Amino acid sequence: MWSALMWGAIAGSAVLLGALVAMYFKIPKKIIGWIMAFGTGTLIGAASFELLEDAIEDGGLVATAIGFLVGAVVYTVFDLLISSRGGANRKRSYYSRAEEGDDQDSSGQDNSSNGKKGKSKGGSGLGIFAGTVMDAIPESIMIGASLLTGQGVSAVLVVSIFVSNIPEGLSSTVGMQQSNYSRGKIWGMWIAVLIVSSLASMLGYLFLEMLPNEIKAGIGAFAGGGIIAMLCSTMAPEAYEEGGPMVGLIASLGLLTALVLSI
Repeated sequence: MWSALMWGAIAGSAVLLGALVAMYFKIPKKIIGWIMAFGTGTLIGAASFELLEDAIEDGGLVATAIGFLVGAVVYTVFDLLISSRGGANRKRSYYSRAEEGDDQDSSGQDNSSNGKKGKSKGGSGLGIFAGTVMDAIPESIMIGASLLTGQGVSAVLVVSIFVSNIPEGLSSTVGMQQSNYSRGKIWGMWIAVLIVSSLASMLGYLFLEMLPNEIKAGIGAFAGGGIIAMLCSTMAPEAYEEGGPMVGLIASLGLLTALVLSI
C-alpha cells in the first residue's frame, strides 16, 4: 500500500517540476513540444503494453473492449465539460498563449481580420486544475494496480506518466498565472494534485486487489481508453503545434522506450 502511495507521488511530482520551470525559467517552444511528444509516445506504449495487454490476458477481449470504449467516452465527455469551463488549454505552452494574446490590443479588441472582440485563451485557473486532476486519476490508479502482480511497480507507467506531466505542469502554471493566481495558490493546487495522484495510486492498489479478474481487466482497459483519448485530444495536437515535424520521430522514440521498459 505504501509503495503504491510513494510511486503515485513520484509520478505526480512532475507537475511540481513543470510549475517550477514555468515560474523561474523559459524553455524554448520546440523543447516543450518535444517533451510532450516523447511523453505521448511513452504513454501510448504504457497503455498498449501494460494496460490493454494485461487486460486481455486477465479478462478477455470483450471485457477489455467494453472497458476501453467506456473509458474513452467518459474521458471525452468530462473533457468537453472541463474545456467549456476554462480548462481546454491546460497543456498549451506559454508561447502559444502569448502569441494568441498578441491578436488583441490593450482594450481587449481583436486585431485579427474579423475585427471581433477577442477572448483570452489562457483558461480559468479552476478549469485548468480540474482538467489536470482528471488526467492524473486514471494514470495513478494503474500505477497502484501494477503492483498487484507482485513483481514491483511498472517502470513504463511511472516513466511515461512522469514525462507527460512535466509539460502539463509547465503549461497549466502559466494559464493560472494569466488568471491572476498567486504563486502560493498555484503551489497549493499542484500539491493538491500530488496528493490526489498518491491517493489514487494507493486506492488503485487496495480496491483492485479485491476484484475478480474480469472486472479488474475492464477497469484497466477503462484507464487505457481514457489515456488514449487524452493523448489524441490534447497532448498529440499540442506537441505538433509546438515541436513541428520532429515530434513524429520523438514520439516513436518514446514508444520504443516504453517497449524496452516493459520487457
